[in-house]
Amino acid sequence: MNKSELIDAMAADAGITKAAAKLALESFLGNVGNTLKGGGRVSLVGFGSWSVSNRAARDGRNPQTGKTIKIAAKNVVKFKAGSELEGSVN
Repeated sequence: MNKSELIDAMAADAGITKAAAKLALESFLGNVGNTLKGGGRVSLVGFGSWSVSNRAARDGRNPQTGKTIKIAAKNVVKFKAGSELEGSVN
């Protein structure tokens, strides 16, 4: 499912226009992104939670040459599925 299909499904399920569903989805995504950018955590009980973790700098290898390269540290987003989501998949 891509973004436009999700918007269509949200509009149909909620009985709202596609424009309203798109606005709601963009608001959700923006708020999640801003919270994570500020170092916070977003948790939806039963669905899952997003958090930011710091990945340390490390050495890697170029697979073509075998030469050692430096991989810079960076922040990564992690998602942990909630019990209801896991239950619906299995």
